[in-house]
Amino acid sequence: MDFAYLSLTELREKLDKKEISSVELTKYFLGRIKKSDLNAFITVSEEEAVQQAKAADDFIASPGENPFLCGIPYAAKDMFLTKGIPTTAASEILDNYIPPYDATVIGKLKDQKSVLLGKLNQDQFAHGSSGETSAYGPTKNPWDKTRLTGGSSSGSGASVSAGLSPFALGTDTGGSIRNPAAHCGVTGYKPTYGRVSRYGVIAMASSLDSIGFLSLSVEDAAHITEIIAGQDPKDSTTGQVEVPAYAKNFKNNLNGVKIGIPKEYFIEGMEEGVKAKVLEAVKELEKLGAQTVEVSLPTTRYAQMVYAIICPSEISSNLARYDGIRYGHTVHGTAKDLMEVYTRSRAEGFGDEAKRRIMTGTYVLSAGYYDAYYKKAQKVRSLIIKEFAEVFKKVDVLVAPATPSVATKLGSAADNPLHGYIADQLNIPASLAGLCAISIPCGFARPSDGDAPSLDGLPVGLQIIGPQFGEQKIFNVGYAYQQATDWHKKHPLV
Repeated sequence: MDFAYLSLTELREKLDKKEISSVELTKYFLGRIKKSDLNAFITVSEEEAVQQAKAADDFIASPGENPFLCGIPYAAKDMFLTKGIPTTAASEILDNYIPPYDATVIGKLKDQKSVLLGKLNQDQFAHGSSGETSAYGPTKNPWDKTRLTGGSSSGSGASVSAGLSPFALGTDTGGSIRNPAAHCGVTGYKPTYGRVSRYGVIAMASSLDSIGFLSLSVEDAAHITEIIAGQDPKDSTTGQVEVPAYAKNFKNNLNGVKIGIPKEYFIEGMEEGVKAKVLEAVKELEKLGAQTVEVSLPTTRYAQMVYAIICPSEISSNLARYDGIRYGHTVHGTAKDLMEVYTRSRAEGFGDEAKRRIMTGTYVLSAGYYDAYYKKAQKVRSLIIKEFAEVFKKVDVLVAPATPSVATKLGSAADNPLHGYIADQLNIPASLAGLCAISIPCGFARPSDGDAPSLDGLPVGLQIIGPQFGEQKIFNVGYAYQQATDWHKKHPLV
């Protein structure tokens, strides 16, 4: 039987009914990974995965109820610390780093007795929106291997899209989950900032990072969120807000739901095919009972510039710890020997994009420029937060495109330092405001370059944005849409 695209609920039922064992299911996905040529994985933890699967089968065989994800495999972006399994952030400077402990989210999944298949490729230190800055080469898009997956959670998008794992953990700082979800035709959820613990996840920009995942459907997303969300004493930024039973509160219609269509999100230069598919999705939401109204978020036009200041500033601070001595190297010798290793390791260990962001951030934070740039950017960020808060007094959620185009060709971002900021311009505002958002498939469109593997084109993502801790609202809208359409059930031939 083909298990690649079964829902988590279906996998749970098959495991509970003993129609398949966790070991069999795990080996099935490991077999698909071995046959794949997408470069989605950096590390495949085959031995550890089979051991975890055996432990899950033993637990399932014992009396009592099984945790929802017990025995179900998953994969994790290589930003998540995994005890005893390498964590590289797709960088050379962490090439041989093996963490001594697990990230909180990994620990929660271990408590469920879920099975970790391995660590996924990504943009180096999550710097990028293409997947091309990885020290291990770019991930290929399952729909067209000549195109990028989007990033920085590139391997996560490809893994779920190609049926290499039922779901995959990712991180989203300015669109790094929503972007690959849109390009790969899967569901990608960015939580409210502080909804899911960041403890044990390599930091990119600490005030922006959100810990989420990519899955096959909104229903799967709701179940996973119930498990990984919640306050964590090890992360002071997690909110003291109860985690609801999201999946039990779904509605099949949108009667009484007010949806805002922000005019600033239909930007100049957006591919017409993308715009058309998103507007078609809006019509479908109206058929389901939703009331739509055009809204304006004028300050969000400055979000790219604010992000281009705040993000590199926090990156330069966070990457200062990777001094070339504490991570990746064992050095013996004089102080001069240590300094040579330090200089060489940082120069060779960081890629061009990391160096660019470190230098930009260091400049912005330097004496004489802090007030002119960083402090002013934070003031504009406050205006963006207030603007969203006012709009959410009038509407329940916002709906917009997840990306301005379908997936572009591999290599298209390599020589463009601004690619990430341009690709994420529809995602950055929600990140700056700490909002929850999700990208779901809403059709296919032809790329502007005219070259596509089929007449249908490539996947388009519909972005649903909610207020802080408004996960139930975005899940309800996404679930109702997926109950009425089957775009999320379309999969690439791999």
